[in-house]
Amino acid sequence: ALLTLTRKRGAATYAQTLQNVPETQVTTLENGLRVASEESNQPTCTVGLWIEAGSRYEDAKTNGAGFFVEHMAFKGTKKRPGSAFEKEVESLGAHLNGYTSREQTAFYIKALSKDMPKVVELLSDLVQNCALEDSQIEKERGVILQELKEMDSSLADVTFDYLHATAYQGTALAHTVEGTTENIKRLTRADLASYVDTHFKAPRMVLAAAGGISHRELVDAAKQHFAGMPVASKEGSVPTLARCRFTGSEIRARDDALPLAHITLAVEGPGWADPDNVVLNVANAIIGRYDRTFGGGKNQSSRVAAVAMEHNLCHSFEPFNTSYSDTGLFGFHFVSDPLSIDDMMFCAQGEWMRLCTSTTESEVTRAKNYLRNAMVAQLDGTTRVCENIGSHLLHYGRRIPLEEWDARISAVDARMVRDVCSKYIYDKCPAIAAVGPIEQLLDYNRIRSAMYWVRL
Repeated sequence: ALLTLTRKRGAATYAQTLQNVPETQVTTLENGLRVASEESNQPTCTVGLWIEAGSRYEDAKTNGAGFFVEHMAFKGTKKRPGSAFEKEVESLGAHLNGYTSREQTAFYIKALSKDMPKVVELLSDLVQNCALEDSQIEKERGVILQELKEMDSSLADVTFDYLHATAYQGTALAHTVEGTTENIKRLTRADLASYVDTHFKAPRMVLAAAGGISHRELVDAAKQHFAGMPVASKEGSVPTLARCRFTGSEIRARDDALPLAHITLAVEGPGWADPDNVVLNVANAIIGRYDRTFGGGKNQSSRVAAVAMEHNLCHSFEPFNTSYSDTGLFGFHFVSDPLSIDDMMFCAQGEWMRLCTSTTESEVTRAKNYLRNAMVAQLDGTTRVCENIGSHLLHYGRRIPLEEWDARISAVDARMVRDVCSKYIYDKCPAIAAVGPIEQLLDYNRIRSAMYWVRL
């Protein structure tokens, strides 16, 4: 009886969950650094720096510098040389991590809540005093080159890099995040120092935190350790994003020695702040995703998944909606046997056309429930909440509350899905990237002709 009572007391409805999310507090320091946090009763906290920097800010010669700097950030600072930085993090029982993408870089530490001031100091030291020792650079250069070799074996990653290369050819978004092998071999300490000096500046950063911390204490720690951070680089210039225009084109890397083909097809999608993103996410939830390991068989709610399973069209497929500041990629990726490519492409493009012309209210309702579930899952753990805060402030200038997201999702109906999908998909020139045994992949013009229906 006591166990039952405890379970009932801990349960919360969906509406209560949205209403009980703590407020995100944001303070901007004099130098432009934004400090944002969500307080809770957790015994741990995650504190991180989200920086407006990534491969889109690099040119052909410096592509890979940001990824290289991310590796070097953990290899010691001027105050904590060598492995002293990592040892100090480990002495707190904390977890340190980071990543670089095309438009942002992040470093974050998960630790006990009482250690938050120390964590802020460590993050400050990491971005302001990175040692960039020559010996460590040469050592890490070998590590990165080995990583690049391993990444080449991930055909899904290779295919998406090819997709960016063809969709945004001749622009910064065509660059890979990791850079080329040639660049990694020749980047110097001066190149890395210039990247840090240019991008690791207060107005381009968000110090985000989530967990059992006080916002006032977080701001005090930020003022203590980040107050002296410069507003601009020594040259005084502020990097801006150049327009990256989408191009309908293709890259095919045929290799009949590979067992499976990886195919991606995408049209230009909206940027982060565009409200059409919510509708397109509903559309992707209608399409669903599939893997041969899934249960359900031909009774799955996704039409594409049911057909793919019944006729053995692919090993897996997944739609995606990848957004950037001013553009995006809306499409799907599938992995199939060499002789199933044409049938799977026909099925996927047919589903796109159906979304544009005959989406029903019942499948929109199901898709909206799926999105709500994914949205609430963002509350699972301080690290996910912290990343949500940091990314939102970089992308939208504020953290959008879950209640607002829920209202946007609720407003979507079948007509909106049909209209928005027609706007982005119908009769548009797609970008295509294909890797593996792709002889059966039809000519580009044939694929292009399936981007509309001739209706009498």
